[in-house]
Amino acid sequence: MDAASQQPARGRVVLADDDVLLREGLASLCERVGYEVVGQAGDAVRLLELVAAEHPDLAIVDIRMPPDHSTEGLKAARTIRERHPDTGILVLSAFAEVEDALELLASGQKVGYLLKSRVTVVDEFIEALERINRGGSVVDPSLVQELFSAQRRDDPLSHLSAREREVLALMAEGRSNAGIGRRLWVTEGTVEKHVRSILGKLSLQEDTDDHRRVLAVLTFLESR
Repeated sequence: MDAASQQPARGRVVLADDDVLLREGLASLCERVGYEVVGQAGDAVRLLELVAAEHPDLAIVDIRMPPDHSTEGLKAARTIRERHPDTGILVLSAFAEVEDALELLASGQKVGYLLKSRVTVVDEFIEALERINRGGSVVDPSLVQELFSAQRRDDPLSHLSAREREVLALMAEGRSNAGIGRRLWVTEGTVEKHVRSILGKLSLQEDTDDHRRVLAVLTFLESR
């Protein structure tokens, strides 16, 4: 056994998708970058059984699975969040389904929503897994852009500056202040000032900074 195989895994993962080829591809990718795949499922019932038995760090779930191919995966994700709150959840979807994404993200931290096309960008997919595993959240950039461009007349973000909107969009992608600073080529301190201004302009009640950030992101996503 070589030294690499003796290193601890990044985390334990279960996969659920009725597309066997995609599921096996995801399993291979996860294992290649250091995750331990402890189970695979082709439907929501088997997924819930696996999560209960294996207590994985992450569950990667297709939003549509048998028998009806409607929102079985989303319902299973909701059940996992209720029964196993320490398990991170990444839901994959073929399309940007806004209401489903909002419902999922409202469930708290360690959660993500990505389009399946994003899986082909390996570095971004792995970064999403790492972010969720560390307790963050992930929103597919194309979904963020779709919501960002479709504003209502009573847009609660109307008082934000263009730069503040950029910062909030990156917050909605799950990026830290340091990550936002790298993307916008500004200092972390500058980002912190923008974040404080955003939270103030959105009139969010005083609470922990993490909680207020989540509320700000949800306000952004709901401003359609």
